[in-house]
Amino acid sequence: MAAARDFLYLGFDFSTQQLKVVAVDGNLSVVHQNNVQFDSELPEFRTQGGVHIHADKLTVTSPVLMWVKALDLLLDKMKRAGLDFSRVRALSGSGQQHGSVFWRKGASETLKQLDPDQDLNQLLQDSFSVSDCPVWMDSSSTQQCHELQAAAGGALRLAEITGSRAYERFTGNQIAKLRQTRPNEFQDAERISLVSSFAASLFLGDYAAIDFSDGSGMNLLDIRTRTWSKICLEATAPHLDRLLGTPLPSTSVLGPVSSYFVQRYGFSDGCRVVAFTGDNPASLAGMRLQQGDIAVSLGTSDTVFLWLQQPRPALEGHVFCNPVDWQAYMALLCFKNGSLTRERIRNECTEGSWEHFSASLRDTPLGNNGHIGLYFDTMEITPPAVGVHRFDGDDNEVSSLSPQVEVRALVEGQFLSRRLHGERLGYSIIPGTRVLATGGASSNKEILQVLSDVFNAPVYTIDLSNSTCLGAAYRALHGLVAETGVCFFDVVKKAPEPQLIVTPHPTATGGTHTHTHRDTHRDNTRHTHHTHTQTHTHRDTHTHTETHTHNTHNRETHTQRHTHTHTETHTHRDTHRDTHTHTHTHTHTERHTHRDTHTRDTTHNTHTGGTHTHTHTHTRHTHRDTHTHTETHTHTTHTHTHTVVLYKNQTNNLVCVCVCVCVSVCVSLCVFQVYDTMLRRFARLEERVLQETS
Repeated sequence: MAAARDFLYLGFDFSTQQLKVVAVDGNLSVVHQNNVQFDSELPEFRTQGGVHIHADKLTVTSPVLMWVKALDLLLDKMKRAGLDFSRVRALSGSGQQHGSVFWRKGASETLKQLDPDQDLNQLLQDSFSVSDCPVWMDSSSTQQCHELQAAAGGALRLAEITGSRAYERFTGNQIAKLRQTRPNEFQDAERISLVSSFAASLFLGDYAAIDFSDGSGMNLLDIRTRTWSKICLEATAPHLDRLLGTPLPSTSVLGPVSSYFVQRYGFSDGCRVVAFTGDNPASLAGMRLQQGDIAVSLGTSDTVFLWLQQPRPALEGHVFCNPVDWQAYMALLCFKNGSLTRERIRNECTEGSWEHFSASLRDTPLGNNGHIGLYFDTMEITPPAVGVHRFDGDDNEVSSLSPQVEVRALVEGQFLSRRLHGERLGYSIIPGTRVLATGGASSNKEILQVLSDVFNAPVYTIDLSNSTCLGAAYRALHGLVAETGVCFFDVVKKAPEPQLIVTPHPTATGGTHTHTHRDTHRDNTRHTHHTHTQTHTHRDTHTHTETHTHNTHNRETHTQRHTHTHTETHTHRDTHRDTHTHTHTHTHTERHTHRDTHTRDTTHNTHTGGTHTHTHTHTRHTHRDTHTHTETHTHTTHTHTHTVVLYKNQTNNLVCVCVCVCVSVCVSLCVFQVYDTMLRRFARLEERVLQETS
């Protein structure tokens, strides 16, 4: 038997334009990659971009046998490349979401009796009642969407049940359309699969269950109970539960690989097939997105992936069951106006130069002095709006902004929108939140800096070129131990880590600290040196240390009381440490004259620089020796005001009372406060735009 490190785990991806595979070893290192391009390598199916676009421009399908033949070609390529299939311990995969496959009556028996001397394409020629399958690009089922939403009690109620309002591409609406428009083909179907469960069925040699995560993209699964919604099934087709089968957790081991693959390719009969899922859920697994994380793909369209614990399905975006943690959820948001809009503003405002575009972001302040922009060059998906809308700091719509302000208004507006709609689905920023960025714009550090500031979280970059395949391979490995309670992240901890690029802006943060302390020092007729150290640790893991050193040369009793009023508001993770050392030297001379020399040293463990301003007021007094000393110390992150009052007490001893009010600026709070305030404004302005343009 092979050692654990010698085992391989396969991840397949049946995507729109190609079939891909990745093999990883026990250390999660990629040892093999391969693919089949549908258009170029399977020209007999006459696809463009892997699909057939019909005359109505709404109906979009893909030939199911093209996917089958692609698997034949891919496995042959892998074999010729020398991959030892006997080392494969488990396999899993993904499929383009929402697509459906209709198996003809009798296909189950065919799957169980595949002849290893023939290609799958030959063996399954007559196994499908629908030869061209609806895919995610199809938008021809609007009528069925209206019918489903009406049956469920409205679009929002449907979203609450299934995670999404009715969408034309979603599988349930495509099934309803097929039943209504092609009843004979529908009646001939024995089983309905998603693309993912169809692919799993090929390897299993039997009908594979639909997994919870990909099943969430059908408008049929109740995402709370993880069972088929009776309301939705009845509105779609009679006895639909029989055609769909019982859904299973995404981590389920479906069974051993079919004997066909053992005999034809040399797979071990101990190789296990783990449930396949959708391409987006598999990508979440490939990125190893965790609770609190957000992944942002900055491409032609911007796509946002979220890990959710308590989802709030809405009319925009999609909530799916989580593919690696059955108790959690994930969300997906699509924004049509992404890189093309950024490129337009680059061309108009910075002469087509990304370098100048970046300089504009560096040279303008966080919050853009209140200017906000909503840029929808084409009809947006989230939210459904169109047009360019610019606002000044008083929420007045303006026709134009200066070039630099326009650049920041665009980028801040885009990321405020991503955060706003993510939070509406139940996303929340927590300690440890990371932003994982990918896509073309992820190479621009200044754009990522704004992204980091808006989400108050560090931004990492990650290669998504094969994230779906990697996610499938990782899930294959996890599936073998998931039933024993082993966490997905324990299984994939050896995988390469994403690269840290930026952290929230360090110069525009703020907060108000509150601490109160009293310290009294008595110095009789001798020279003393007294040091007082006080440490305050706050809930936001901010540690504030003050050291007061008093050298007192005095023949009288000296009492000093410090009252520090320190108010702190933190809604984020802040791990910096501030250390303040205050040295007070008081020299007292009788006959109502007091000289106070006050020095301060401030050390910041995580900050550099700072501008210090000291203001001393010395007043000569008579009789009660009342002396007031005020010092204001201001720099980029801290402001301290000390007031020292000296007077004679009833026993004629000199008493010093020091009142210190400390206002400290915390490095990441002000950024968050800036964008927290802007987010509320942005939400109001977006709603205003929607009302005005509807």
